[in-house]
Amino acid sequence: MPTRARPFRCLLLALSLLAACPAGAQDGERNRNAAVAIAADLTAGANGATKLTFTLSKPVEARAFVMERPDRAVIDLAEVNFQVDAETGRRREGLVQSFRYGLFAPGRSRVVVDLAGPATVGKIETVARQRDGATLLSIEFQRADREAFRKAAVASDPLPALRKSLAAEPADSRPLVMIDAGHGGTDPGAIASTGVFEKDIVFGFAQALVARLESYGRYRVRMTRDRDVFVPLGERVRIAREAKADLFISIHADSISAAPQVRGATIYTGSEKATDAESAKLADRENKADAAAGTDSAAPPTDVADILQELTLRETRGFSAGFARTLMGQIGPVMEMSGKPHREAGFVVLRSPDVPSVLVELGYLSSKRDLDLLQSQEWRESVTGSMAKAVDQFFTNRATLGRPSGPPRKAASIAPVSP
Repeated sequence: MPTRARPFRCLLLALSLLAACPAGAQDGERNRNAAVAIAADLTAGANGATKLTFTLSKPVEARAFVMERPDRAVIDLAEVNFQVDAETGRRREGLVQSFRYGLFAPGRSRVVVDLAGPATVGKIETVARQRDGATLLSIEFQRADREAFRKAAVASDPLPALRKSLAAEPADSRPLVMIDAGHGGTDPGAIASTGVFEKDIVFGFAQALVARLESYGRYRVRMTRDRDVFVPLGERVRIAREAKADLFISIHADSISAAPQVRGATIYTGSEKATDAESAKLADRENKADAAAGTDSAAPPTDVADILQELTLRETRGFSAGFARTLMGQIGPVMEMSGKPHREAGFVVLRSPDVPSVLVELGYLSSKRDLDLLQSQEWRESVTGSMAKAVDQFFTNRATLGRPSGPPRKAASIAPVSP
């Protein structure tokens, strides 16, 4: 073996072993056979084409399609453990404006390429590099006119996203609390100046909140995502409704790079009309998460078809607002709150007609003070403790007031979600 190839092969072997070593038994089993990506490179050719090349530990199958509004290309892969420099995807070259990658569904990874203009996917090649044993996966993008691009987008038939199945549970009368960690997988959410992703901050917080609630023994607790995987917005609502959740709490963190002095938490409840322009803009930005991950967003079915169901929705929103006020009262003494701590906006994840739902923006990644607190274990324990008290108070009140009345809940449809 040539001397120069030996270190690279050792690196490939080490990363492959790392992918197979479990942080937990389930993760180890899931990642055991995953390929490892250790580099990504963009090159623009003289013919106007642009090539994106991943260096992998072993071959993987790839399938690509394009989507319009915004213009992007999506590459679906078997599961890949991406060990690539985070800055790599922010580089612009030729037809590629930027790209992002991550776990999209169990056993599947996805690369979403933001295109600088209309382009179609040309050749997808997998070749073995003889000198070190690496596998090079190359995807070529070719410039196209708008009409040709539109036809290619219409003709795309992406694989349906794998629905998250919910196993039947034995009878358990304890309330079910659904914790929703925002973003995930190919959708990083807001990004701090330090490079920290919102998806990682809120997932860690959500796990801590789940652990706190489970320790009480009074609740069943689930998460809409239990790892760094993308879950479409409407799917999060369906997961909660299919499980017949009694409360839905979505965890997020905002960012305003132009105003680093702005900080504090805000609690949102659902409404067709936002309380202010800032809330409307935030909801619009959050509702575009599906598009950022290469999925066409569709509003979840509300099942509001008659007056009785309309009353159910109104009553559910009343419970949501009540929990928001309770939550504000509990967390206010232990964390900074924004100038308007309770607001309303049309977030997709808050559109369930029969599950009281709130979205909590924990703070701003653009604020150094908020970012420090969001990464503090002591702060996290204090805030999750106060949130758990709010959950206790909410269900104590519900025992007196009763659940929202109205028609029996319908099981959410099992229609596939198309990327």
